[in-house]
Amino acid sequence: MATGVPTKVRSARLNYSLEYPGKMSRAEVLNMPVKVPVEIELSNSLGELFHGDNLLVLLWLRDQAAVRGHVRSIYIDPPYATSMAFMDRDLNHAYNDHLDGAEYVEALRQRLILLHDLLAEDGSIFVHLDQNMIFETKIVMDEIFGRDNFRNFITRKKCNTKNYTRKNFGNIADHILFYAKSPKNIWHRPYDPWTDAKVREEYPCVDETTGRRYKKVPIHAPGVRRGETGKPWHGKMPPKGKHWQYLPSKLDDMDAAGDIYWSSNGNPRRKVFFDQSKGIPAQDIWMTFKDAHNQNVLITGYPTEKNFELVSRLVAATTNPGDLVLDCYCGSGTTLEVASALGRRFIGVDISEAAISATVKRLCQGRSAMGDFVGVRGAEEPTPSDGLFTQTA
Repeated sequence: MATGVPTKVRSARLNYSLEYPGKMSRAEVLNMPVKVPVEIELSNSLGELFHGDNLLVLLWLRDQAAVRGHVRSIYIDPPYATSMAFMDRDLNHAYNDHLDGAEYVEALRQRLILLHDLLAEDGSIFVHLDQNMIFETKIVMDEIFGRDNFRNFITRKKCNTKNYTRKNFGNIADHILFYAKSPKNIWHRPYDPWTDAKVREEYPCVDETTGRRYKKVPIHAPGVRRGETGKPWHGKMPPKGKHWQYLPSKLDDMDAAGDIYWSSNGNPRRKVFFDQSKGIPAQDIWMTFKDAHNQNVLITGYPTEKNFELVSRLVAATTNPGDLVLDCYCGSGTTLEVASALGRRFIGVDISEAAISATVKRLCQGRSAMGDFVGVRGAEEPTPSDGLFTQTA
């Protein structure tokens, strides 16, 4: 396949932001009054759990020297602007998701401003949403975290195929926005496991001497160089507009070790052996992290509970053991359990009594088999204190 030679052109960027009635300045958000939150006692725990409006809790945490600037990774799964009310497994009211439009954007934006302050300089944040508000949130996060700190727009297959679509394609995906606070964010690359079929596809060649599987990759890279990597090697110049990836002396060593493949017309390629692979580097489309979908899965019964392995991947990739992880929409406590299992400290926050109960039970007793239950009911009028964004006394 023919490819172009990329050339990075620096140009001035025009700043942009979402504008809407009621948008507060950053200074106004940071100067909101602080109130001591209600902390839930957790025995034998690596973390803290708070019950109340997460805006108030985040404002208080910002005043805590041990927290501000020390949170290494944040994962949040806020409401999706669905105009629905959600119930738990026991048909208890869990939370209302009634905010929409500018009200929704500003409520989430205020919390993101505070979360930015809590993050360490090498920290990362993940915001999990569906198609309803993901694009507005992307613009808000560009404003707060900076476009240059955007890392990924991850798409996840969240459920099995749907057969009841109406004049549209089946909606089986949601999305995760991944931002860092600075260019030096911690990163441990995750890998997916190989399958036999994928190994044969990606490593189709077998070394005649050793029997090891390998694939052939170019030994040149885009860009012209005037030094040694731009000079002939074995009488051959790199392709026009490119240079050798390695010094000729290094290529000689690789050739002597049998790591260079020579085609019938004398073109060199590097042998990359399968047995040196850690796995398939994770990409930004995830197909294997669906939420609970059969009777054998262990869950809490809290609605919109997220996949444990999905959150584990995010936390493990962006933290080290002992680091602090925060989830201010902790719901059933998936992030908190993940952090504990990985040897990280955690801070969890939720306004819902059902969420706090589910989290405490999960951390103390674990999860139980899924079974059949009803998880959602139709939209209801919110009460003054049950919305996820509503301040509590």
